[in-house]
Amino acid sequence: MKFNTESFEKEVLNGTGIAMVDFYADWCGPCKMLAPTIEEIASDRTDILVGKINVDETPDLAAKYGVMSIPTVIVFKDGVEVARSVGFKSKPELLGMLE
Repeated sequence: MKFNTESFEKEVLNGTGIAMVDFYADWCGPCKMLAPTIEEIASDRTDILVGKINVDETPDLAAKYGVMSIPTVIVFKDGVEVARSVGFKSKPELLGMLE
């Protein structure tokens, strides 16, 4: 799922449960390397919401969450940030953020 400002607010901030959000850009090499892992988690973990935010298309959200480097993955629980990872991480490291 690709979020825009409205869908992010509705699905993540006002949603319940756990959401993993990948802040990325199309030109970012490490983001491209991370993309298949994010897609795997989305298909494996149907109990959580997994989505992406393109920082070039929605710079307001990147600024609001202080995303200075990409990729940045933020985990939200009931609309509140509970974990953050900056840079390329392995699937086990990303899944560990959900614990």
